Amino acid sequence: MNERNEPDDTILTPHERLTLRHIEADLISDRRLVRRMGQLRGPRPWRRLALSVAMLTCASLFLAVLGIRTSDPAVIWSFAALWPFTVLQAFRLLCRMSSTRDRFTSWL
Repeated sequence: MNERNEPDDTILTPHERLTLRHIEADLISDRRLVRRMGQLRGPRPWRRLALSVAMLTCASLFLAVLGIRTSDPAVIWSFAALWPFTVLQAFRLLCRMSSTRDRFTSWL
């Protein structure tokens, strides 16, 4: 008995479905192909990183200003703990952006 699971309502025989599943499994197991397909999506993967860098920068600046105004040691230590992580994430973002730009503009 044939199933109609396909989006365009085409009927595949059980042998064709099994063959299709084997082909899909082979494609998914190819690490280099998966990596290259992920790179073709464009700059989307670093959007979350950009958002986190923006939020960390705002939090760091807020803690810096609050630490200067209040001279509270807890706030100053919070800033001291958060700032290196903010710089590290910003560096990661810049590295990703520069490698993405080189990859897309190298063919121009």
